[in-house]
Amino acid sequence: MSPTRAEPSMTAPPPALDNRVRIETPEGIDLVLRPAGVISRSLAFAIDLMIRGVVLGMLFFLLGTLGDFGTGLFMLALFLGTWGYMVFFEVLHQGRTPGKQIMGLRVVHDDGTPVGWAASVLRNLLRFVDMLPFGYCVGGFACLQHSHFKRLGDLAAGTLVIYRDLPAQRPALIEATACLPPLPLTLQEQRVISAFAERQGSLSPARAQELAAILTQPLQLSSTADPHHPVRQLNGIARSLVGAP
Repeated sequence: MSPTRAEPSMTAPPPALDNRVRIETPEGIDLVLRPAGVISRSLAFAIDLMIRGVVLGMLFFLLGTLGDFGTGLFMLALFLGTWGYMVFFEVLHQGRTPGKQIMGLRVVHDDGTPVGWAASVLRNLLRFVDMLPFGYCVGGFACLQHSHFKRLGDLAAGTLVIYRDLPAQRPALIEATACLPPLPLTLQEQRVISAFAERQGSLSPARAQELAAILTQPLQLSSTADPHHPVRQLNGIARSLVGAP
């Protein structure tokens, strides 16, 4: 009797190679977050810094023509750009500043919920500590020492910078005329046909014909001398299963 393969996933799953945060929502759903590292966060901050620099530079020349009144307006804009830029975008744009959006990042609470005003203000006010003594030395050191790459502002505010995962797109089906199967299909058979149609774009024509011929035999689908007929028939059944015209 051949030995059975052990199932480590049922007892002690191996540790993940990448760093992830698993959170269970009140609805009992596991939410997996991917903390962003130092490099991606630094690039996002550099992009935001460049954007603020360009905008403030333009305002400096425009408001400089207004004399002292323009200087006062520029100082106000400088204050808002320095301390309000991050908070404004993080709270009103789903935790994403322009730099974070370009880098695919966002800020959330430790439990995965959207960041609020209090947390965003606190994490950004503490940047002056993270920047000590120069060039974000304290913040960079804290990120490298923390398993979730948190700087001091994140630790105090209970926030986390994560990668923003885009929802998976379902593969498009091959164009074909929808047709009904000649006999009722089980759920497993429907899944097999749908999987074949979704994967067909990544298969060579010869491999698609080979797999279609294998599938049509147990399903008792009609066959003809045309080698492309099983492929077209499976594609048509797949489109009818998903309700495509």
